[in-house]
Amino acid sequence: MHLKAVLCISSLLLSIGYTTTIAARTTFTIENDRRSVLENGLGRTPQMGWNSWNHFACNIQEKLIRETADAMVSTGLAAAGYEYVNLDDCWAELNRDSQGNFVPKAATFPSGIKALANYVHGKGLKLGIYSDAGTQTCSKQMPGSLGHEEQDAKTFASWGVDYLKYDNCFNQDISPRKRYPIMTKALQNSGRPIFYCLCEWGQDDPATWANGVGNSWRTTGDISDNWDSMTSRADENDKWAAYARPGGWNDPDMLEVGNGGMTTEEYRSHFSIWALAKAPLLVGCDVRSMSKETSEILLNKEVIAVNQGQCNKTQNSITHFPF
Repeated sequence: MHLKAVLCISSLLLSIGYTTTIAARTTFTIENDRRSVLENGLGRTPQMGWNSWNHFACNIQEKLIRETADAMVSTGLAAAGYEYVNLDDCWAELNRDSQGNFVPKAATFPSGIKALANYVHGKGLKLGIYSDAGTQTCSKQMPGSLGHEEQDAKTFASWGVDYLKYDNCFNQDISPRKRYPIMTKALQNSGRPIFYCLCEWGQDDPATWANGVGNSWRTTGDISDNWDSMTSRADENDKWAAYARPGGWNDPDMLEVGNGGMTTEEYRSHFSIWALAKAPLLVGCDVRSMSKETSEILLNKEVIAVNQGQCNKTQNSITHFPF
């Protein structure tokens, strides 16, 4: 299935000094492998969408998110399967309100998150949000959810949030194996299906324990927009291929395609490697102004089919040659 696409990807990687073994260590199907899967009905294939961090960092506001949702529809990204529009860090005020609730930042999200979710849903898309399994988020500009898991999960659900990226900063040296399952239970109690993305950076080998905790888990440190960073993340992610399955996916971090730090050929490789690895396809560029070349990479139907297809094989053993 999708053999032509796999062979084309392999040829591309070979042409730029990168090889991949197309025999997977593991084969699984939705029907025959439900071991330790978080049963929230989500993540049956790797998630697809957009995240604000790689391009915008803390420079986000509701106008940008609305325009991004518009662009995902107008560019064809939504029709291709990119369904999540995800806020990253810096969307909330530094302090909680008197009841201990998150407060959307008045200067940048004056209409609030619920109104934003309604707008995104009106485009046929889903809204994602960000928090941290610690006392503060990584930017130090908003509180984390440690100790507020039930309250925050209910808040997210009441706003119509569909996705949570949960980071790992300021964690008080508490094991992630203790912190992350607390939010799992809180989300399950929230009354709304919310995709749960663990951003633990791979420090405690989450692939070995997170299948019943989240829908995806970071296997690596943060990616940067250059070839060495991208390929090293691919190599780190590769060793956990056997742990990926419907409902729970290895995550080598978000896509840098279109952000300017690599050549078009390198971006094609980046996208292809992520697709073969069954990694999440979370666009990290400004989709409002992406180039024709970037659009063609992100909208490649055959490559997306390898990532999302029913064959459900993780391709592995990626090795790069020095130039």
